[in-house]
Amino acid sequence: MTPMPQLANRKSVYAWAFYDWANSAFATTVIAGFFPIFFKQFWSTGADVTVSTLRLGTANSVASIVVAFLAPFLGAIADKGSAKKRFLFFFALMGIIMTAGLCLVSRGDWQLAIAVFVAASIGFSASIIFYDSLLVSVAGRRMDYVSALGYSLGYLGGGLLFGLNVTMTRNPHWFGLSDASQAVRLSFVLVALWWAVFSIPIMLFVKEPQTPTLRAWDTIRAGLSQLRRTFDDLRQLRVVFLFLIAYFLYIDGVQTIARMGVDYGLSLGFEANSLIVALLITQFVGFPAALVFGKLGEKIGAKTGIYIGIAVYIGACVFGFFMKTVSDFYILAITIGLVQGGVQALSRSLYSTLIPRNKAAEFFGFYNMLGKFSTMVGPLLMGWVGVLTGNPRFSVLSVAILLIAGWLLLVPVNVAGGRRAAAEMEAR
Repeated sequence: MTPMPQLANRKSVYAWAFYDWANSAFATTVIAGFFPIFFKQFWSTGADVTVSTLRLGTANSVASIVVAFLAPFLGAIADKGSAKKRFLFFFALMGIIMTAGLCLVSRGDWQLAIAVFVAASIGFSASIIFYDSLLVSVAGRRMDYVSALGYSLGYLGGGLLFGLNVTMTRNPHWFGLSDASQAVRLSFVLVALWWAVFSIPIMLFVKEPQTPTLRAWDTIRAGLSQLRRTFDDLRQLRVVFLFLIAYFLYIDGVQTIARMGVDYGLSLGFEANSLIVALLITQFVGFPAALVFGKLGEKIGAKTGIYIGIAVYIGACVFGFFMKTVSDFYILAITIGLVQGGVQALSRSLYSTLIPRNKAAEFFGFYNMLGKFSTMVGPLLMGWVGVLTGNPRFSVLSVAILLIAGWLLLVPVNVAGGRRAAAEMEAR
């Protein structure tokens, strides 16, 4: 048996992975947890459940559209100016400030809530473009493991803070707070602080490959030129192009369920506290499961691991259509926790092996662009299907169509051929 390749620089690997620990507080407490509940019950008070779902889906979609259009442009510029960490810092700071600002939005002001949430989501998503692109220089040959390590730490860190925030909302008097509403507002501030503090290691200990420093305008101009060349490169790297289309479809289902799952449970009449518990279950199941998927990817291949994850998600959509009790929702939460981080981690690591290493940021710009476009389509699909049918159950079933389409397009992706083509392009 071939010995497992060792990590080249453990300090940089763990510093890189801890950014997942940092920003997952936003993904868990804000995107998946408190924002959908607070939006439906506080900022959209009095609105019909299908209307508030459509508003929430629209908010997620607007943020995704903005990041999707910015992503390739930002990635190309960052590669030309050795500016990955600087861009990461800028967008992380934007997300941190806007997240803290959610605590200031008043009851019923759903328009302002959407505006602040969209700005925070843009900061969160854009920073991940540059975080992902640093994986290539940090991980060496252990892409699957290091990518999964990031997601697993994200589940653990996001879950720990979310657990504290849930405790605050259920027992506000323990913390000297007047009610659950005040606890939720404070939770937004704690997410911002958590995100800021645990972003420090990646800034201090992760080194990015250096290219000749250019002036700001020259960097932008060089980045635009590189962006045009990247479109040409994508036409040559047919395997990458095909993978990106498949990824666009199946990750749509993954992200939509993560963002809209709590809203779906509320639409079925489940209590908010029960849904919060389900989210915590997903987080703590996801921590070891993501690591297991990383090892699985090294044993059976990332592509096969992704197949397993997609199949479980399709089954989860069908189960979600028929579920009737909170216990069913808990079963669904455990199931999603087993595969969610694995699908994301193996997709990221597989893609990183199919692209030229010297063009990582710009290619991850396209990767994140498609990921964000997919989170535009899925939430809107759920929202409109719910409105048109008058039954939220059909909205979750519609997500399975995207997952199946992604599976079918992933089948012809030739991983070995794609890696050879990327190596040849890098050597030119």
